[in-house]
Amino acid sequence: MITSIAWKNIWRNRVRSGVIIAAITIGMFAGVFTSTFYKGWINQRLEAGVETEVSHIQVHHPDFSENFELKKFIPESAKMADEIAKMDFVNGVSPRMVVQAMIASSETGTGVKILGVDPEKEKTVTNLFTKVPEGRYFEGVKRNPILIGKKLAEKLKVKLHSKLVITLQDIKGHLTSEAFRVCGIYNVGNGMFEEMNVFVVKSDLARFVQLDEGISHEIVVHLKDHDQLAQNTKNIAGKYKESLVQSWKQMTPELGLLNEYGNIYIYFFIIIILLSLGFGIVNTMLMAVMERVKEIGMLMAIGMSKFRVFWMLMLETVLLTLTGGFLGILLGVAVTLATMKSGIDLSFYAKGLEDMGYSSLVFPVVESGMIVIIGIMVLITGIVAAIYPARKALKYKPAEAIRIDM
Repeated sequence: MITSIAWKNIWRNRVRSGVIIAAITIGMFAGVFTSTFYKGWINQRLEAGVETEVSHIQVHHPDFSENFELKKFIPESAKMADEIAKMDFVNGVSPRMVVQAMIASSETGTGVKILGVDPEKEKTVTNLFTKVPEGRYFEGVKRNPILIGKKLAEKLKVKLHSKLVITLQDIKGHLTSEAFRVCGIYNVGNGMFEEMNVFVVKSDLARFVQLDEGISHEIVVHLKDHDQLAQNTKNIAGKYKESLVQSWKQMTPELGLLNEYGNIYIYFFIIIILLSLGFGIVNTMLMAVMERVKEIGMLMAIGMSKFRVFWMLMLETVLLTLTGGFLGILLGVAVTLATMKSGIDLSFYAKGLEDMGYSSLVFPVVESGMIVIIGIMVLITGIVAAIYPARKALKYKPAEAIRIDM
């Protein structure tokens, strides 16, 4: 009965209640849709960073990352790669040869990182082979094929089948050069990665730098279950203590922070919206209480307990908040579902976004857990906002409240 009375009391002033419900609806719609949009953006960046760029785990010589010296290769890397590949939790392993070099076209040149890979093994650790819109993945060129990024191709002003000259120091310290021909141009939506990383066949690079083909500077590991990343990294590190074993969170700390603090940012944003709406709800309910002082006094005079009066006003505020919150969440989820397949095109900002590694086409993501938490936060906001107006009403004495001329 109290609930029914509380609901009817909300609509005694339709305009005022409608305005506050509309404000809550718009606020929650903005919060939910922004959260799903940002979550989708984070997921896309993480997927690109992990599945395309670094994979799950990498193994190096402890001193290799200091100067990328050719001599700092992984001892018995071929044997290690075979052993890791046989582990139950491993999905794929790809040994790489890594060299810092200069690459030049007929127009200009720049410094890059050359990664010598086995094309078939590389397919088991990254999805780069699916990101080659121009040319083919190490096919179509008979001798010394090279796969370069779209950004590097633009910088060097080259196209498919163009000749590029790589200059580097071999294992003996001699400066040497060799020509490669572009077999494909990959596009991963990360300008920095595309500009700095080029891929060649490992046997070609080994011959070029005069190293045995079985030697590797980097072993890339892709896991079956990403949720076991920490434990699997620990298992590999424990077995190969003389090597440096790192997960993608350690190699790319910016992606790790994005993953760890992404949800915190989303909920912090929602809390700010709810705090702003909370003050509006308190103001609305205080106005409602002030207008009904005489009525509240009469109810207490005829025997309604203070607890029932308090409970009635609490329900009014909570129902008002939940109505707006429910409509806002529903609208936010509906718009997200309508855009999650086609995505939201931010091509106007494409250049700047891709330079930072973010896609210009964002696919919002709805997570049921996040929606439930937002709903609980709305409920808590309603309860907290109801306390002060309800307590204010209880301060009036029935005899004095009845005599107030409203």
